[in-house]
Amino acid sequence: MAVGKEIRGKIKSVENTKKITKAMEMVAASKMRKAQERMRSARPYSDKIRNITAHLSQANPEYRSPYMRTGDGAKKVGFIVVTTDKGLCGGLNTNVLRAVTAKMRELQAAGVGVETVAIGNKGFGFLNRIGAKVVSHVIQLGDTPQLEKMIGPVKVMLDAFVAGSLDAVYLCYTQFINTMKQEPQVQQLLPLSAEAMQQTAEEKKAYGWDYLYEPDAPTVIDELLTRYIEALVYQAVAENMASEQSARMVAMKAATDNAGNLIAELKLVYNKTRQAAITKELSEIVGGAAAV
Repeated sequence: MAVGKEIRGKIKSVENTKKITKAMEMVAASKMRKAQERMRSARPYSDKIRNITAHLSQANPEYRSPYMRTGDGAKKVGFIVVTTDKGLCGGLNTNVLRAVTAKMRELQAAGVGVETVAIGNKGFGFLNRIGAKVVSHVIQLGDTPQLEKMIGPVKVMLDAFVAGSLDAVYLCYTQFINTMKQEPQVQQLLPLSAEAMQQTAEEKKAYGWDYLYEPDAPTVIDELLTRYIEALVYQAVAENMASEQSARMVAMKAATDNAGNLIAELKLVYNKTRQAAITKELSEIVGGAAAV
C-alpha cells in the first residue's frame, strides 16, 4: 500500500507540526501576560512626566521649546517604524507596514521627502526592500525592551527635528486593544501638539506650585520634553510587544486547530484507502475461489 504509506507519512508530519504550534501557542500566552504587565506599568510614568512637563511649559509662556515649533509646510518628515523581530504573528506587521506605506505615498505625492528609523527586524527588511531611506535602525530587542538600546536611533530623529532638517516625525506601531484586537497606529510624535500639553482642572491642582530652575528654564523644559518623547517611544514598543505575543498566540492556536482538522481529514482518507484495498483483496480471493 504505497498510497497508504504516503498518507501515514503526511499524518505524522502534520502531527509534528501541530506539536510545534501548540508549544508556540503556550509560550506566547506566557509571554503575553508579562508583556501586558510591562505595557501597563509604563503608562503611569508617561502620564506623570507629561503632567509635569505641561505645567512647566505653561509656567514659562515666554519660552517655546523647539520640540513644539510648527512650520508653514512640511518639506521632509521622519517615520519611526516599530515592528517585531520575528514572524508567525498573523497580519500584525503587514497591517502597520501597509498603513506606513499609505502615509509615505501620500506625503511623497505632495513632494515631501521621507526618512525612516526602523525598530524591529521585519520593518527594517521591509523598508530596505521598498527603497526607503533608513537613517538608523535597531533590531533584536528581545522580550524585554531596553530604552538604552532604542535611544540612539530615536535621538537621530530628535536631533534632525531640532536642527530643522525634519519638519515632523511620525511614530508608527501596533496599539494593544485586547487579546483579540490590535490596531495599527500612525501618530504624529513631533512637533508636540498643544492638546498633548493641556491639563485638566484636577491635574492643575495637583501640580499647582512654582519651580526654581537650575541651571535655567529652557534647559529643564527641553530635557523633560526629551524624556517625555522617549517615554512615548518606549510605550509604543511595549504596546507593540504585547500585540505581538497576543497575535502570535491567536495565530498559533488557529494553526493548531487547522492541523487537527487536517489530521482528521487525512485519517479519513487513509481509512477509506485501506478499506478499498481490503475490499479489492477480498474480491480477488472470492473471484479466484469461484473460478476453481
